[in-house]
Amino acid sequence: MRALTWHGKRDVRVDTVPDPTIRERDDVIVRVTTTGLCGSDLHLYEVLGAFLDPGDILGHEPMGIVEEVGTDVTTLKPGDRVVIPFNISCGSCFMCDQGLQSQCETTQVHEHGTGASLFGYTKLYGQVPGGQAQYLRVPFGNSLPIRVPGGPPDDRFVYLSDVLPTAWQAVEYAAVPQGGSVAVLGLGPIGDMSCRIAAHRGAGTVIGIDLVPERLERARRRGIHTLDLQLYGEDLADAVRALTGGRGPDAVIDAVGMDAHGSRIAAAAQGITTLLPDSLAAAMMKRAGIDRLSALHTAIDLVRRGGTISVSGVYGGAADPLPMLTMFDKQLTLRMGQANVRRWVDDLLPLLTDGDPLGAEDFATHRMPLEQAPDAYEMFQKKQDGAVKVLFAP
Repeated sequence: MRALTWHGKRDVRVDTVPDPTIRERDDVIVRVTTTGLCGSDLHLYEVLGAFLDPGDILGHEPMGIVEEVGTDVTTLKPGDRVVIPFNISCGSCFMCDQGLQSQCETTQVHEHGTGASLFGYTKLYGQVPGGQAQYLRVPFGNSLPIRVPGGPPDDRFVYLSDVLPTAWQAVEYAAVPQGGSVAVLGLGPIGDMSCRIAAHRGAGTVIGIDLVPERLERARRRGIHTLDLQLYGEDLADAVRALTGGRGPDAVIDAVGMDAHGSRIAAAAQGITTLLPDSLAAAMMKRAGIDRLSALHTAIDLVRRGGTISVSGVYGGAADPLPMLTMFDKQLTLRMGQANVRRWVDDLLPLLTDGDPLGAEDFATHRMPLEQAPDAYEMFQKKQDGAVKVLFAP
């Protein structure tokens, strides 16, 4: 089959690799019909090479058609249409029973002390072959895949793999009161969808903040109040407070993470790790703070006293400094973590089958053959051509 594979910093290629096969009796093989390019994939493209091997298959946002099932699979059959969550969860352990599928005890990667394994996402999360490929082996076939109906195009459902549950959890963790206010930092796929969900769930004031003109305009067309970071600069906090009664928003969602603009030192540290031998780079990443924290610091500054910060952007530093005095003094609540995909499916599916109030079907900005994936990664990383969400057709 053809698959998008990692070969080095900013070097991804579409190669011919062996087809996946049934290994366990509850495995299923899915023929991938649509698969997404995620902002998290850019961390592999740029920074996390120390935890990848050449030839690793990337991608964690797939959907498709079941082609083959293991002997113990009773809930699916060949021909069923399914979306595959990005976190690999068994559905029956203590953590899964708590709705914390991203912490699944069956697939935790104990070697690195991390949570549930993820498709296509480094040795830190199990080094499981990903979904930017023509076929995908999916474990826990009775509980992990999300069966979806026929009819609407893939674009309606594919975001159940990551974007929709990640944005839904970001808003849930933000605990925005009815009629309250929320500021969203970063209007990439997760930030954009978080704005839509917050408005859908009853937030009175939703403020989207970014510095890419196309992303700001895209959110503005959905009725979001947008602020251009390049325009406001150091006056951003004053502009946000002016929109929120002078005290700041009830909640701030950080949908940026480690890729934030604004810290040359941290950016340089990230770059240095890619030049080191893998063993040294891995040790540095595990023990040192390598994140660009400007988005998180902005969130701490913007949110009102007693407010909530919800972090959905990925951070990777093990020793990042935080302004604890300010956080304590402002009495902030901070919630974060990988999305527990399966936990939110029952909330989200009705929004896709009974109309499309979140605009999922038109959410993608680019649809490309998988063979063009290397060009798509470069375009997305450089924020060119208005790229917000790219879908591949394997």
